[in-house]
Amino acid sequence: MTATAAMPRLDAATTPATALLHGRAPLSTGIVHLGLGNFHRAHQAVHTAAALAAEDGPWGILCVASRSAAVADALPEQDLRYAVVELSPERTRIVVPAVHTGALVAAREPEEVLAALAAPGTRIVTLTVTEHGYTFSPRTGHLDLDHADVRADLRGDAPPRTTLGLIVRGLQRRVRAAAAPITVLSCDNLVANGATTARLVHEFAAALPAAEYAELAPYLATITFPNSMVDRIVPATTDSYRDAVAAQLGVRDAVPVPAEPFSMWVIEDEFAAGRPAWERGGARFAADVGPYELLKLRLLNGTHSMIAYLGALDGAATIPEAIARPAVHGAALRVLRDEFLPTVPVPADIDVEEYTRQLFERWANSALGHRTTQVGSDGSVKLAQRVPDPALTHLAAGRMPHHLALTVAGYLCCLAPPDGFDPGPHPTAMTDPARGRLAPLRSSGSSSADGPAGAGSRGFVRAVLRGGLLGTALAEHDEFTARVAEFVDVLVRHGVAAATREAASATDVAHQA
Repeated sequence: MTATAAMPRLDAATTPATALLHGRAPLSTGIVHLGLGNFHRAHQAVHTAAALAAEDGPWGILCVASRSAAVADALPEQDLRYAVVELSPERTRIVVPAVHTGALVAAREPEEVLAALAAPGTRIVTLTVTEHGYTFSPRTGHLDLDHADVRADLRGDAPPRTTLGLIVRGLQRRVRAAAAPITVLSCDNLVANGATTARLVHEFAAALPAAEYAELAPYLATITFPNSMVDRIVPATTDSYRDAVAAQLGVRDAVPVPAEPFSMWVIEDEFAAGRPAWERGGARFAADVGPYELLKLRLLNGTHSMIAYLGALDGAATIPEAIARPAVHGAALRVLRDEFLPTVPVPADIDVEEYTRQLFERWANSALGHRTTQVGSDGSVKLAQRVPDPALTHLAAGRMPHHLALTVAGYLCCLAPPDGFDPGPHPTAMTDPARGRLAPLRSSGSSSADGPAGAGSRGFVRAVLRGGLLGTALAEHDEFTARVAEFVDVLVRHGVAAATREAASATDVAHQA
């Protein structure tokens, strides 16, 4: 038996008072959270616990996993306690939020989840289901009515398979129970995440049988969907974090969450039935979240994607390892300053130089060890939110966004490498819903005979973009397609350092023109 196995398990009796963020009990459920992942447990749960420590209220969180039962089953065994391990090179701080009232799995316990959504005490439904969980078409941005799970949910097959299906079926129960209005608060990295969620919920409802829609429509008009911006780097859990909890708290935690010290949450204050005092828990409220959202979505998330793809192709297992490489660091700085920043209306209370400095400090946090594989996964959904609009802004002004093209090329080399090119173990381990359909496009594009060397890459990139990977508008710019293809060839033939030098040189020439 190991020393850790012999330790008492983390629970209500063994949680050190010095680590507890919120200790009042019992809590009543006021929030149902869909998406029981590490991000929720290190972000919304922490802010909510801090808010309740400052101002009490009926805001316990019932958390719901979609399919995986690992965390949902582990939490009740620990009295719904877990540790958040905040890591920096200087120190490790461990806190225990203690704000959850239950843990369910939607695929296993759909009736309990639907009942919770319909319960009179539920006032807010929060979401962290990733961009992929909203089942919209990357090509159109609208609800993907061709998605098998969406069709099943619209037919009423049980249990609901999609997040939207779960929400709408829960709202229907609220209507039939004459329950009060609620707020649906997206905390995912989507452009205008509240407005996007509202549109998709309405599109799903409108696709129901006419009688069901007529019953639901008046209630939908009473629901609010605030926009929000969330920001915290939260890696996957490993045994090293379990060991850190054991060493510092003297207890055994099966499901700790690692996180960086930095955490930011900006929310529009539009709630139909009240909310926690989140401003007392470190969140900020703004009349318009849009500028904060774009700042984060492009400067942080967009640059983060580039670091992940180029770093992975260069053999870097982690983001800190990647950003420590001069080629990747230089490209990240150029895409942030030259191509993302000019497209963002920086909020008046943000010092952009300090914000940029913090970003590079966060990416270099070696204690965190965020893996390039994790950041690079699901890029087909992420890049559609991060690349097209800034790229189109530059193209409309007559400028080629070389580093955005390099980002797309890096993604394609990771997910659909040409025959004979080994991208390495980290790109190979990335997961992506588009991987299966990219490979056939690579094969057909590579067999193209429409020109000299590199024509195959152009055919492949053209097929990918015209297939809707980044929406529809960017595919109309043949010069962008050609530039992405050129970077694909440079990455494959000469590597990351050569490709970043080419992007920097081309950008410098354009600036001098």
